[in-house]
Amino acid sequence: MTECNHKEEHAFSAERAKANMPSEEAVERVCASFKAFSEPSRMKILFALRQGELCVFHIVQAAGGTQSAVSHQLRILRANGIVKARRDGQNIVYSLADEHVTALLELACTHLNCKF
Repeated sequence: MTECNHKEEHAFSAERAKANMPSEEAVERVCASFKAFSEPSRMKILFALRQGELCVFHIVQAAGGTQSAVSHQLRILRANGIVKARRDGQNIVYSLADEHVTALLELACTHLNCKF
């Protein structure tokens, strides 16, 4: 391959990458989501919720921390669309927002060779 063709190939690749780049708003949303995932106490909450719905009391038992700290972390996770909540009588129970969150957790653990 000549140097000229090599440069053209790279230019084409760069243009294709640019054309497939998400919007600035989408990039910001993805970054905010990853930032929400990146705090250890929030990650423990997410691993606890992989097992199914839990109220704050049971999340505290599973993940550790205080009720107020767990509630604070849950607010951040809810605001970023990572967990959802529903009322069950006097309790609010939390769960992972959707199967994509579960897939991200599993993928991260597979990548790092960790066990659930």
